[in-house]
Amino acid sequence: MTVSGHGARHVAIIMDGNGRWAKKRMLPRVAGHKAGVEAVRTIVRAAGELGLEAMTLYAFSSENWKRPEEEVNDLMGLMKRFILSDLDEFAANDVKLKVIGNWRALAPDVVALIDNALERTSGNKRTTLAVALNYGAQDELVRAANAAAANGKISAETIEANLDTADMPPLDLLIRTSGEVRLSNFLLWQSAYAELYFTDTLWPDFTPADLKAALDQFARRDRRYGGL
Repeated sequence: MTVSGHGARHVAIIMDGNGRWAKKRMLPRVAGHKAGVEAVRTIVRAAGELGLEAMTLYAFSSENWKRPEEEVNDLMGLMKRFILSDLDEFAANDVKLKVIGNWRALAPDVVALIDNALERTSGNKRTTLAVALNYGAQDELVRAANAAAANGKISAETIEANLDTADMPPLDLLIRTSGEVRLSNFLLWQSAYAELYFTDTLWPDFTPADLKAALDQFARRDRRYGGL
């Protein structure tokens, strides 16, 4: 796959539909989450091949704690295995890992694992993969506003400078899979002028061809940023 000239630098994805994917196949929900992790691997590889500088994935929201304890534990276990097994691939593909959200409130072993992964990939430059863990956009905005106030001034510029994504390119395209049409408290500030793309495809079935189709549609849109 070659770089397409789509013009997007930063794409975010709400990875929705793992549970429905499993239900359709009469499998336990954890099977859907496992298939979703495989889709993450495939799409992260494709992101670099398609010339994206950054990709942000909504992995675990602050609202996901309301799910059954067994499912939460399964999700955390999958996340830990993903980081451990993919660190070498991140290095091989020059992928820099970033984690956004209140992830330091997670279990100490998870925090230590993430710290190690962030350090090991800190020098990589081809693509930044931001994983949203224990993330909620409203919480992010509260934290950014408090940080701005602590430095003496609250403005659009100072809030933006204190967002979790402050060191990433502006968000160009936000994709949501599974047919749901809402933002679910994800990157609310960053999405102000991002293009939105909704697909009925369930996340485990989302392929590099689907990502390219979204980028091709993005390239055809006329981004006016509130102008004529």
